[in-house]
Amino acid sequence: MINVKAAVFIGPNQPLEVRELQIPAAPGPNEVLVKLAASGVCHSDLHALDGDWETPAPLVLGHEGAGVVIAVGSEVTELEVDDHVILSWTPSCQKCEFCVSGNPVLCQLANDTAYQHVFFDGKTRLSDGDEDVKSFLAVGSFGDHAMVPASAAIRIRKDAPLAQAALVGCAVTTGIGAVVNTAKVEPGSTVLVVGCGGVGLNVVQGARLAGAKQIIVADVSAEKLELGLKFGATHTINSREVDLVETVRELTGGRGVDYAFEAIGLPFTIEACYEAIRRGGTAVVVGQVADGVKISIDPFVMSDQEKKLIGSNYGSSRQSIDFPRIIDLYMEGRVDLDSMVTDRIKLDDVNEAFAEMRQGRGIRSVIEYANSRPGE
Repeated sequence: MINVKAAVFIGPNQPLEVRELQIPAAPGPNEVLVKLAASGVCHSDLHALDGDWETPAPLVLGHEGAGVVIAVGSEVTELEVDDHVILSWTPSCQKCEFCVSGNPVLCQLANDTAYQHVFFDGKTRLSDGDEDVKSFLAVGSFGDHAMVPASAAIRIRKDAPLAQAALVGCAVTTGIGAVVNTAKVEPGSTVLVVGCGGVGLNVVQGARLAGAKQIIVADVSAEKLELGLKFGATHTINSREVDLVETVRELTGGRGVDYAFEAIGLPFTIEACYEAIRRGGTAVVVGQVADGVKISIDPFVMSDQEKKLIGSNYGSSRQSIDFPRIIDLYMEGRVDLDSMVTDRIKLDDVNEAFAEMRQGRGIRSVIEYANSRPGE
């Protein structure tokens, strides 16, 4: 066993406790042990921490991580010690109908296990003495080591900084993928993005990469609207000051946008996105809502105007393809990851990072463990 310094969830609305846990030094046959370099502090972790989602305890939060492989299981052939990897919170079995049809984010085995914060065998790998400790989404990146299924460790080039690469493990792929993979936005399209947090800003980047001619961002924060412009938006709407749907129609000649992306996870903003699309347009739910949230949509309008309301999970990504591709785009200067990292913190400061998040400050706090920059 080796020791792991980790931030442990002990129950909703309670601060995370930084503890020393244990993890096996030898991975299982199809698993790898990763020394984490960095982990983003994501809003999904806040959902668990604040009790919006039913989450078991004790559990190591964190699901947006990157690091270096330090041990591989006996049956692992696609990874080696010293590989740099981004962790995926949807490990794929590579056998079910979803995986073999190119939809690994819908993997049935991952849904039954990783989404319950356990491994494919239904067990966890972390412990605190005699007590089992689960890993959030079978990742648990708020720890300086993580054991993960081999399919959840995606190899990337070694010259990419791991603090920035960690963000590709959730927010970046979720946002860009929602545009490119889920909605398949065409060049020349008009796009609305509601919410300029970590995911929303990457929806903006995805729309820019896809060649959208008009990218409208909406938020209640003037600071975040400025960030929207920095990441590629053409127009901004402060929806605290003006009516969102009316303003979108004014900006589009009364037509509405071709695509609208909701990147917050609130019922009224989802409904607003649906109202803001044109006849035949598509609204995409990207933001994660609290348990039990419902929305109200007029089904006659849906059929009469052929409006589409669809969901996007993890950007409909194929992580083994999309993670390295996004890293390449970053290294070529076509995707901005640097501006997303607004705070670099130590693990002991994670509760303060969540306090900042609750107040809507910054884009991403990134926990740095060690070796977050290649060559150090």
